[in-house]
Amino acid sequence: MLASLRLAAAAVVVCQAAQALGYIDYPVGIVNTDAYGALNFSAIFAAYGGDKSNARWTRSDFNGLTSFAHAPPVRCFGADAETEYDVAVLGAPFDTATSFRPGARFGPNGIRQGSRRININHIHVDAKLRLTDELEIVDCGDVPMVKNDNKVALRQLELANAALLSSTALRSYPGKSIAKDGKFHPRVLTLGGDHTITLPLLRGVAAIYGPISVIHFDSHLDTSRPRQLPDSPWLPCEEQPVGHGSYFYYAHKEGLLAADNANIHVGIRSPIDSWQKYMDDYEVGFVISHAYDIEEVGWKGIVKRIRDTVGDNPVYITLDIDVIDPGMSPATGTPEIGGFTTREIKKILQGLAGLKVVGADIVEVAPDYDTQAEVTQIAAANIGWELMALMAKTPLTE
Repeated sequence: MLASLRLAAAAVVVCQAAQALGYIDYPVGIVNTDAYGALNFSAIFAAYGGDKSNARWTRSDFNGLTSFAHAPPVRCFGADAETEYDVAVLGAPFDTATSFRPGARFGPNGIRQGSRRININHIHVDAKLRLTDELEIVDCGDVPMVKNDNKVALRQLELANAALLSSTALRSYPGKSIAKDGKFHPRVLTLGGDHTITLPLLRGVAAIYGPISVIHFDSHLDTSRPRQLPDSPWLPCEEQPVGHGSYFYYAHKEGLLAADNANIHVGIRSPIDSWQKYMDDYEVGFVISHAYDIEEVGWKGIVKRIRDTVGDNPVYITLDIDVIDPGMSPATGTPEIGGFTTREIKKILQGLAGLKVVGADIVEVAPDYDTQAEVTQIAAANIGWELMALMAKTPLTE
């Protein structure tokens, strides 16, 4: 009891000394409401061990909103539309074109939850840089995609993504931009959503940069040719809808993909219903690196295959979380055993440093199937961190 009293007395002395030194100007007494307007919230909200001035805190700040890796939340399509940035994080809550388990509409929120341990202001040790020294990164929130009409929802995403891409980036760089108009444009990291969202996203980047090489991390090819079957529920005159297994077929038809098979699938390991799928895939413009190749050539061999395929082309990286083994990322719509480990995917991505990444997405995260430890969401968030590091390392110049 005596020890407790001495500790309490010591705490009072320390607190009084801190106030005397002016560290925090607390009001005198809880009923002295007139003094609340003078509170120094920059000091009160300062992070432990951080800069006590913490000038970023103002009365206009909002605390508690979960943005990706603590990126500033910006109303990119509203009051903050004139704000300039270099990378925009955009959520695409869409899962009504899946073929198995739905739930990826909650992926954007889940990935943001998984990113709470990450901070864009921290140093990326492997990349040897601080993201915010190279890029102004903001979180634009989610596109409000309708839930009962896929065409409308995908159109909403296409227009939103195009609006972000068409603006001018905050930073410019020595040398000529690779964009067709010669300007420097923001890059977008999209959090899906099922994999169908990649089609409208590719339309946006191709409009700025022309046909691009795609690096596609997935356990499935996603180049299926839509076809009418004898027992199809669609009438002969009805168009086959795009889905998360056929969007690359449409991207090829629209001329969005780089020519000469300069696009690559990485991590493929799913069953197929016919060898024709592989022939169709080559016609769409891809080469294939299977998941099990890593057992023979290692992560460096996978990186070499990717680099040999895309060359010096501008690249778009799309990553289905099911490229990772379901033992490490179970929360996805179409899991396939035998995938990469999280360490392997990090090493492969880091091995792509120097490529001109014009945009990226992370898709098929369905949080309802995750463990209580949020392992899939954490893995997806860290992949986003790696993708932004690639963007930070290489400006989009010729």
